[in-house]
Amino acid sequence: SPGYRCLNHAKHREWKYFRTNDDDCGSWRNNDIRKGINMTTNFQNEKNLIREYYTALDSAKGNDITKVLQNYISEDYIWRGFHPFNEQSDAEELSKVFWQPFRHAFKNMQRRMDIFIAGKNQIDGFESVWVVSMGHLMGLFDNEWLGIQPSRKMAFLRYCEFNKVQDGKITETAMFFDIPHVMIQVGLTPFPPQTGAHLVQPGPMTHEGLLFDQQDAAEGEKTLASINFMVEDMRDWKHTNELPLVDELRRSWKEDMIWWGPAGIGATYTIERYAEQHSGPFRASFKDRISNGHLCKLAEGHFGGFFGWPNLTLTPTGGFMGMPATGKPGDMRVIDMYRREGDMLAENWIFIDLLHFWKQQGVDILERMAQNPRN
Repeated sequence: SPGYRCLNHAKHREWKYFRTNDDDCGSWRNNDIRKGINMTTNFQNEKNLIREYYTALDSAKGNDITKVLQNYISEDYIWRGFHPFNEQSDAEELSKVFWQPFRHAFKNMQRRMDIFIAGKNQIDGFESVWVVSMGHLMGLFDNEWLGIQPSRKMAFLRYCEFNKVQDGKITETAMFFDIPHVMIQVGLTPFPPQTGAHLVQPGPMTHEGLLFDQQDAAEGEKTLASINFMVEDMRDWKHTNELPLVDELRRSWKEDMIWWGPAGIGATYTIERYAEQHSGPFRASFKDRISNGHLCKLAEGHFGGFFGWPNLTLTPTGGFMGMPATGKPGDMRVIDMYRREGDMLAENWIFIDLLHFWKQQGVDILERMAQNPRN
């Protein structure tokens, strides 16, 4: 029967949802696991803490940003961000390295959230509570940032952030953001022409992603089950020689699905165009696909997602994003966020640290853009 089961891996223990008993690895007790999932479905304290944190952080300036961070984060805090920021563990360093330079560049910043959810982390057996927000940080791009010259116009930084909350403090953060998307907005061309569309990406079609209030736990379980089925179904691209790609995708996705990809790949609409414009070319461009698992996976209501550090290790064979083969394996740090409709996935927002991936391949996109004038 369907349910969550505990899989014991060499590196960590992970809970996964199975629709059938066909792949029964590990031991599980459905009643105990469901009790574990539902033990706490009220995440209002954690949500309120993060909302208060955002209010304080977004209104602070200069060194006051450091004080806000010190007030909300734990002593053993770890922050994971995209290249060139990577991992940080000190409030003052994080303030000086990321937040203060960004806020100096993006004046009058607004946090424009499209998704806000909380839940228990499947990866650690539904023990820890995380709060997730996704949207854009918008401001007037008035000063240089990371060597990117300002436009003195509105600019949007796509972001998604996972915050682990424990004992009234933020103990871990994964904040992933689309720097190449900013480059394109100011007229730079960091990559060859992308297969999908470039645009400032909207939030969910239903406009119901801000789950500030308590939610029905059953809806979150359905969403997590849909995400897990899709992940397991595509793992190692196991149906590649059995089903046409579009038919494989139809097992998990609605026909009019939307894939909101990062700059350099772009967004695409409907299963057929997704297969043509991203999924097919992506699968054809790599070998030695290694799945490294996730650090957090959760769902609430009709929304859910996960992140890894890194999620995947891939070796390019040529063609991906118009780049040549390198023969070098590279890591992909990814956040995926989903919207479920019925039993199927309808929308997917993706954040990939492409600057880090291509730097591992010997291509420093930030350095290239700093040395080239705007088009």
